[in-house]
Amino acid sequence: MNELAQAGRPIFEARGLTKVYEMGEVRVEALRGVDLDIHAGEFLVLLGPSGSGKSTLLNILGGLDVPTSGTVRYGDHDLTVDDDAAMTRYRRAHVGFVFQFYNLIPSLTARENVALVTEIADDPMRPEDALALVGLAHRLDHFPSQMSGGEQQRVAIARAVAKRPQVLLCDEPTGALDVHTGVMVLEVIARVNRELGTTTVVITHNAVIAGMADRVVHFGDGQVARIERNAVRQPASGLSW
Repeated sequence: MNELAQAGRPIFEARGLTKVYEMGEVRVEALRGVDLDIHAGEFLVLLGPSGSGKSTLLNILGGLDVPTSGTVRYGDHDLTVDDDAAMTRYRRAHVGFVFQFYNLIPSLTARENVALVTEIADDPMRPEDALALVGLAHRLDHFPSQMSGGEQQRVAIARAVAKRPQVLLCDEPTGALDVHTGVMVLEVIARVNRELGTTTVVITHNAVIAGMADRVVHFGDGQVARIERNAVRQPASGLSW
């Protein structure tokens, strides 16, 4: 996707996205006509209360869900027309995910958890290099039970970036962590964005985190309420927690 950055074109173009969940007689509109461009290499924060549509949009961008209507393009590719096999290839080749809960396999070491991804990727980092990137070169052979929550989340980030994805999608990555540990995790995510050029989208309901972003997309009631651009990105450690 470097050619997109050079051409100044968005890596994602979402137009008119809606998502409706129907459960019996209950109809929930999670997204209501979302238009959004995301540019290659940027750090974007999606900010809003629970239920505002942030995670639904992230899942659609990541190929975990499909919209009820509208389109989302990744480069020249229309994700909304893909079948399941094509969507799996897209997720495997282009997208790294980080969630609130780490989803590590307890019986595998940090190195082995990351290797699960590198063994199926086309041009992966070595697990050791990915773990060094997140500051865990000294914890390669430790099991999740031997690591703190913040260390486990950093292993999850290493696993996500080890396949060299163009896009890193993070859904409340510090939601289960205390402030000090959360700052460490956010600094790792910012480092991945800065050093690898990975387009990074972080969902949060914590307005403080918005200061780290190139742009902040405010969500409300399934819609983009407004978009703000930061003149200067702040490091996580420099924010007022």
